[in-house]
Amino acid sequence: MRHKRLTKIGVESKTFLLNEAYAFEDVLSQKYPDNSNIKDKIRQQLQYLRDLGLIEFKERGVYRKLWK
Repeated sequence: MRHKRLTKIGVESKTFLLNEAYAFEDVLSQKYPDNSNIKDKIRQQLQYLRDLGLIEFKERGVYRKLWK
């Protein structure tokens, strides 16, 4: 259910930018204080969601959710 977290943290629109996901870096840093590589983890999780077929990479830094 990781894809549901995108909506939960505020990524509501069908198409979103990497910078919009990065906007949650502070919140995620507080939630996971031992992780000093939050932006790397965000990109990793976006790749994971892509591999599951839940999002697609449209172009550099632009993503599209494939669920409703």
